[in-house]
Amino acid sequence: MNFPYIIIDDDQESVLKTKAIADGFSELVFVASANNYADGLNLILEHSPKLIFLEIDPADTTSNLSLALINELYRFLKVIPKIIITTGKKDLAFEAIQYEVTDYMIKPLRRIDFIKSILKIKKAIEEDEVSITQNQLIKTPQELKVEQSKSTDDFQESIEEKILVLNKNTQDPIVKEPKATSEDTTEEDILALDEISAFSEEQIPEVYLQQSNPNIEQPLILCIKSYGDYRYIDTNDICFFQADNNSTDIHLNNGEMVTAFKTLKHFEGVLPYPFARIHNSYIVNRNYISRIHTGNAVCYIKNTTTKLPFSKSYKENVDLIISEFANGNYLEI
Repeated sequence: MNFPYIIIDDDQESVLKTKAIADGFSELVFVASANNYADGLNLILEHSPKLIFLEIDPADTTSNLSLALINELYRFLKVIPKIIITTGKKDLAFEAIQYEVTDYMIKPLRRIDFIKSILKIKKAIEEDEVSITQNQLIKTPQELKVEQSKSTDDFQESIEEKILVLNKNTQDPIVKEPKATSEDTTEEDILALDEISAFSEEQIPEVYLQQSNPNIEQPLILCIKSYGDYRYIDTNDICFFQADNNSTDIHLNNGEMVTAFKTLKHFEGVLPYPFARIHNSYIVNRNYISRIHTGNAVCYIKNTTTKLPFSKSYKENVDLIISEFANGNYLEI
């Protein structure tokens, strides 16, 4: 699921910082940026993004950036994009809530804020899709009666069309006569009716509705390139990353280790969810965590004896992982 986004901010340095963090998420696709109200509105109407990062307390007052931009969108769009407010003050948070913004992030922006916002957006979209599906499935008795009547009429029309085709081929067109009584019905009439009935049963094909499979998002493939050697790794198979000076060791679920000549900070900037940094030396795939001991400040890796420490500076990431487990299919005993 991708989210094309636009950044609207009067500070160009702030635009670059927002984009730098967003580039670390494969779900976010940069479209364009604007520095004032008019240009921002035009970009939204032109590109129809799913997500907007909006500054509402600009340093340059001539940019006219404010929550009023959201009101303007309702004049032109049936579906309003998800809007995330990015500003340096908390003062306008209550007012922003009245405009039903998706999130409110305080500058300087942090990667963890983006993770939380993306999770919120995904959850909201999934709930909307479920609601739409349920509305489509629920029909009143009157609607069902109309559909049944329409289906019967369509079937009857199909029968009549095929009967006409049959008679054209035999060059013996049927002329509709008033229905005969049982006394007037001859043996020839009975044989003709039997022939038509047999045709309608044998020649009309059955129609089956085949449900199309939803598009399955392809897993992210990590390519480790070295002197013409291309090593492709499915990120779903990666348990954790470990820093080793200016290189990084990638530990796979089969026990294998691959070395990449990039720093751990580089991987932190490009890896999407479910990877999270928990220590100066470790990035972990939360899908391979089997246990978190907050007292000892360690994470346990599934099906191994490996224990990864987490530091106070990244404790917030660990807390987020704990909350994600609790929000899933979860039973606490």
